[in-house]
Amino acid sequence: MPDTLIGLAEQLGQFLKTNNQKIATAESCTGGWIAQCITEVPGSSAWFDRGFVTYSNAAKMQMLGVHPETLLMHGAVSAETALEMVSGALAHSEADCAIAVTGIAGPDGGSAEKPVGTVYIAWQTKNQAAKIKKMLLTGSRQQIREQTVIAAIKGVLL
Repeated sequence: MPDTLIGLAEQLGQFLKTNNQKIATAESCTGGWIAQCITEVPGSSAWFDRGFVTYSNAAKMQMLGVHPETLLMHGAVSAETALEMVSGALAHSEADCAIAVTGIAGPDGGSAEKPVGTVYIAWQTKNQAAKIKKMLLTGSRQQIREQTVIAAIKGVLL
């Protein structure tokens, strides 16, 4: 795992410990990579509650409470789905804040409307409105996923 990612996860841990918070993750296109980065940090159990890897639509609905109508109307890769994922991660965990990611890492699966590299990241802290960011990333599948992990963790630190 790149040192950059571990360094970011360490910064995240310091931030969460300072604020006496725990985090949960809800991941689709990153397949648990954010949670993996977090758990690379010794002592992360003090500030990491759990991770949801919800690659399929069924998992998004069952584990996070994403509404079937949201998936039907907007698709799995959408701001609406990312927002429901992040609120679901908070509702189904003991965390104080959460990150959710959904996107198209490629090399297939893109469309004119949602090309490969389209990623939505949502962040939310309990009792606060969620934040959402749409990104259009380039590179290989691995590069798109890594850029997503970096942006997701950095978003908490901003």
